[in-house]
Order: sequence, then C-alpha cells, then structure tokens
Amino acid sequence: MPTTPATATHSSSNGTAEAIMLELVDEDGITIGTAEKLAAHQPPGQLHRAFSVFLFDEQGRLLLQRRALGKYHSPGVWSNTCCGHPYPGEAPFAAAARRTHEELGISPSLLAEAGTVRYNHPDPASGLVEQEFNHLFVGMAQDELRPDPEEVGETAFVTADELAERHAEAPFSAWFMTVLDAARPAIRELTGPSAGW
Repeated sequence: MPTTPATATHSSSNGTAEAIMLELVDEDGITIGTAEKLAAHQPPGQLHRAFSVFLFDEQGRLLLQRRALGKYHSPGVWSNTCCGHPYPGEAPFAAAARRTHEELGISPSLLAEAGTVRYNHPDPASGLVEQEFNHLFVGMAQDELRPDPEEVGETAFVTADELAERHAEAPFSAWFMTVLDAARPAIRELTGPSAGW
C-alpha cells in the first residue's frame, strides 16, 4: 500500500500494521467516538462512517471491482468501484480519493458528493455486520487502471443492462444495491439519461 499522509500514521516504524480505527457516529452522522475496524463489524455492529465510490467511463459504464479473495470481509464478491472507511478525523471525500488510488491506481476526476445512506447489512458468509453511515461519491475513471492485487481481484466496466445480468448471476456485496440505489440521482446527473442508470 502506498504511504500517504493519511496512511503514514497508521503504519508502525517497523513495518507492521497497527490497528485500523474507524469513526463511530450517531444516526445523524455526528462523530461520537472510535472503534477498531474488526470490532466495529462484529455483531450487532457499531454504526460507523464509511464511503462508497462509483466511477464511470466516457460511455457511461460503471467500473465494478471484484474484491480480492484474501480480504477478511466479503472476499471474492463484486461491488462498486471502491468503498472503505475514513480514518478518524479524515474527510470522507479525501478518504474516497485516497482509497480509489490505493486500490485501483487511479485518481478519479469530477469526483462529487452524492449524498449519504444509512444501512444495516449482515454478511451471512463472514458473520460480520455492516452498520454504516455511508458517504456516496460519483465521478469519472479516465486513467489506466493499476489495481492492487491484494485489494482487487478483477475489474469490469458495465452498462446498466450488463450490471443487471451480472447481478443475477454472480455474488455481490451485501451493501451494493443499497448504495447504488441511493447514488442513482447523482449517477444520472453525471452520465445523462441515455446511459440508462
């Protein structure tokens, strides 16, 4: 993982990873504390800040990623372009741009806020729970992808119709449709009516 100002404080001097802390929030998205990442996802889950990114190409196709098999949460399933958690005190927009670069090797262009959504999604496969106050972002993917294989198993650009077919056949993350539906108004504004989102 590249070291950025945000990630530098989350790695120790001897190269071992420190516990990743998440920002706990109330139902209005107001910060109320912190919790270790895995602990926040243990049932019944602690409500925490998250983000989801949806990037599109010039043809209005959505960039999906299949999560790497080595990930502890939802490995091997398809999901939106990028998702994750801001570090405590990190702005969601900055976290979204940071993680998109770390996972996919690109800097999104025209990245814009697309609202928030709150959800509670248990993941039957892992037994973990997504209790999230999720900040949504939409933008464009205009650079060549350089995915980190430890994070991303596969990528695909899909039309709205191709997504419907893929979603019927392949496993997707528990939160995918919730965040996609919440982001649709901003997606339509970005891609135009002809893209079919």
